[in-house]
Amino acid sequence: MNPDEIAGYRTVVLEGCDGVGKSTLGERLSARHGFTLVHSPRTPDHLDLASRYRTILAGEGKLLFDRCFISELVYGPLHRGRSRINWPQAIDLAESVIQRDGVLVHLTAPPAVIRQRLVGRDGEAAPMEEISALVTGYERAFSTLSDYAHVLTLDTSLLDLPSTG
Repeated sequence: MNPDEIAGYRTVVLEGCDGVGKSTLGERLSARHGFTLVHSPRTPDHLDLASRYRTILAGEGKLLFDRCFISELVYGPLHRGRSRINWPQAIDLAESVIQRDGVLVHLTAPPAVIRQRLVGRDGEAAPMEEISALVTGYERAFSTLSDYAHVLTLDTSLLDLPSTG
């Protein structure tokens, strides 16, 4: 699949672990196809994540998320022992993406490739065990969400995506 084919959707959620190419692909799609790029950094603990994403999804125009609610399902349990998004909320948000003529895009790559990218970009990277756990966590999350929403999976190690880091 050519990543530019994603541009036919009104809402795109790019998800995957750090170093997989979300920002690079997001910037490319935004520049070429007029998406409003929404980068989702860490949200303070006192804010309701599900409400934050519902508000953004209620907006107008073409939206492209560079990380979104799915990352909380993966990173939350790994780093904090819990997610601030529960599965009913995640399913509701995924369905909201679909109602906006959207798609969930699972960006993945082999853990060794991800680690190499992170070291090249940041000078350091998490241990391979953690990166492997993240890759597995995303696979499980997208497997569950695929029952409720359209999911495209792209192996970014097969794409020509120069890092924008």
